[in-house]
Amino acid sequence: MSDISAKDVKALRDQTGAGMMDCKRALVETGGDVDAAVELLRVQLGNKIGKLAGRDATEGTVQAYIHANGKVGVLVEVDCNTDFVARNEEFVAFAKDVAMHVAGSPTTRYVSEDEIPQAAREAELRVFEQQAADKPENVRAKIAEGKLRKWMEETVLLMQPHVNLDRFDGKTIEQLRADLSAKTGENVVVRRFSRFAVGE
Repeated sequence: MSDISAKDVKALRDQTGAGMMDCKRALVETGGDVDAAVELLRVQLGNKIGKLAGRDATEGTVQAYIHANGKVGVLVEVDCNTDFVARNEEFVAFAKDVAMHVAGSPTTRYVSEDEIPQAAREAELRVFEQQAADKPENVRAKIAEGKLRKWMEETVLLMQPHVNLDRFDGKTIEQLRADLSAKTGENVVVRRFSRFAVGE
């Protein structure tokens, strides 16, 4: 498909934030396959698309998930740059998927690694160092660091593979967020969440 229309190019630009010529070239290279073109642009312009992170995310949505048994509920706020994207079906669906994930992940406490208080990180590391005390001295630090990384994966939302592994091919919340950011051409930010469970 060599006759790529200006409308197709503009739609891809709106979706990714990439330049018009980059969008046209990506569409030509992928034979007009939009999803493949988005992927190609992410590979080629990864850093440029990543600069979306610097833009203020002042629009967004709050979505909820209540488990079927009525005993677990989650509220999540996901932000973006424009009201147009905030009302986008895929954007809203992502927020709902994040809320569902948090409902199924009771150990999740922080959105990102940056949110972990230094004192909490150090306390965990001390525990892991003590647990590794009976191991050879040259591997103790490595074991403790490995356990700290695993603890962070259990408590940090963005580091976790979505609980619905089959549907999301084992992608982490951060990978899903980055995909949506590239697709919408906006800075997508998981701002905060609250998990409620009966009796907790």
